[in-house]
Amino acid sequence: MGNSFGNFSTTNGTIFTTVMKPPPLEKFEPDHDPNFGFPGGRKPRVMKATEEEMISARLPKKLRGYCAHDLINFKACRKQNFPWVAKCHHEKHLYEQCMYDDFVLRYMETERSRRLKEREERKAKKKAKEELE
Repeated sequence: MGNSFGNFSTTNGTIFTTVMKPPPLEKFEPDHDPNFGFPGGRKPRVMKATEEEMISARLPKKLRGYCAHDLINFKACRKQNFPWVAKCHHEKHLYEQCMYDDFVLRYMETERSRRLKEREERKAKKKAKEELE
């Protein structure tokens, strides 16, 4: 009987199913100046792991992000403590916390961009309304 829900879809109403692939992720580019509203500017985010370190650790390109240094440490710990990889819980926690913090920061930046866009639209509507009066 089987279940064709979830990651499968039917093609032209037939019983043949194809595997659905998610759309590619779009890279977020802010519409506004990132330092708008920050009088002293923002602290720049600097990568702690160099490109050479990531290549030597054999990290795939999709994992070469801001938290790559913690992932390198976690993988090294797993290699050192191999059958007892549970000893690396501290490194794993650091990596997961870094990923979470990075996600929250990117989410806040997206929300900030959305709110600035709404603010511009409100100001434009208010200005247009005042010009009509």
